[in-house]
Amino acid sequence: MYAKFIKRPLDFVLSLCAIMVLSPLLIILTIIGLMVMKGNPFFTQERPGKDEKIFKLIKFRTMTCEKDENGELLPDEKRLTKYGKFLRSTSLDELPELINILIGDMSVIGPRPLLVKYLPLYSDEQKQRHLVRPGLTGLAQVNGRNAVSWEEKFEYDVEYVHNITFLNDLKILFKTVAAVFAREGITSETSVTMEEFKGTEKETVNV
Repeated sequence: MYAKFIKRPLDFVLSLCAIMVLSPLLIILTIIGLMVMKGNPFFTQERPGKDEKIFKLIKFRTMTCEKDENGELLPDEKRLTKYGKFLRSTSLDELPELINILIGDMSVIGPRPLLVKYLPLYSDEQKQRHLVRPGLTGLAQVNGRNAVSWEEKFEYDVEYVHNITFLNDLKILFKTVAAVFAREGITSETSVTMEEFKGTEKETVNV
């Protein structure tokens, strides 16, 4: 009942209210981003949503577009600015995704939208994360975010897909607020950003 009839209208109302309330902050961050990034303060990228339908994710830009002598982008840790680190540690870089929620690409709560190139790498079980709209935050984000392995993330995602209730969404929302203030799980143990998903060990062995 909740997942089918209530969740989407609630997402619309919450995202609209959030955009209205946070509009001064969004404007300020846009202006600062224009100056710090010396150009477009927004980062857009194609991501798979519900039923693997591709949409454009909107975030505040946290990295420069600096390239090496061969025209290749420098490693993330060299392009990530101090301002970008601040945005990520406070999760403020995610705020423009409220627009994605408003127009129906995303939900407030759900599995995070990942890269399109990961689609062929998922196991049948992991693919279930695309049975619902991706979220601004989700069960995996309140259980470690980038500090847990990909396999653990996907287990949380699938668990969420099969247990969507208003109470569970409310719990995840409150835990998200606590995690943001604590600045937990922003980076993985081996990378300033989350390392790429290359398929589970089992899938790699079978190839």
